[in-house]
Amino acid sequence: MAIAESASVHSTAIIEPGARIGDHCQIGPYCMVGANVTLRPGVHVKSHAVVTGQTEIGEDTVIFPFACVGEIPQDLKYRGENTELRIGKRNRIREGATLNLGTEGGGGLTQVGDDCLFMTGAHVGHDCKVGDRVVLANQAALGGHCVIGDDVIIGGLAGVHQYVRIGTGAIIGAVCIVRRDVIPYGLVQGKGATLDGLNLIGLRRRDEDKQSIADLQKAYRQLVDSPDPFLQSVASLGQGGPRSALVDDVIQFVNTGSGRSYLTPES
Repeated sequence: MAIAESASVHSTAIIEPGARIGDHCQIGPYCMVGANVTLRPGVHVKSHAVVTGQTEIGEDTVIFPFACVGEIPQDLKYRGENTELRIGKRNRIREGATLNLGTEGGGGLTQVGDDCLFMTGAHVGHDCKVGDRVVLANQAALGGHCVIGDDVIIGGLAGVHQYVRIGTGAIIGAVCIVRRDVIPYGLVQGKGATLDGLNLIGLRRRDEDKQSIADLQKAYRQLVDSPDPFLQSVASLGQGGPRSALVDDVIQFVNTGSGRSYLTPES
């Protein structure tokens, strides 16, 4: 066990031998920190939270009461293999949220970037790759092997099917069930999870310039109006003259497809 002198550990917390607790960490009452856990400097684990497994928590992350971070995957194929969970800096993991280890069949690693917010009861399944500044609202859930780009927002009670990719800057409305890949900057709404436009509010909040947004809107309109199959329509966006980086993001996302189908624009 290695606990930094500047760390604060409540007398009722259980820190298993082997855990590494960094400078200025705070461990609250009745917490449990497992033997293979590394808490980087400034991590705050509030009362009754559990951090276990081969888990690393980045600097200044806050884990709220009753969250469970680093438990074994909810996968019947898991046989106790040595897998990991790595969480970046300045994340907020709210009450009752769950983030699981990876599995051998999925690469052995669940990974979360920086500055994310996982609201009450949110779930990150095994082998997911979650980017930076992602928000999972209350009770939103990611199935195993999902890939979530930067700046994605997933609404409350929404579910993302295993292996689905959600592109950078997309927004998923509440109570959606997403079974197909979502292009970058897409807006998904309704229980049927329809691609219903672009996340224009998110783009403006990111201070994207007006011309880039206009180019993306034009490209999206082409996808809506095209009589061609979706993949062929996206390929046609790459032809012709200069285009904005936002359009390039959509083209690259589709060109590096996972083999799953895509949510396609509604006319």
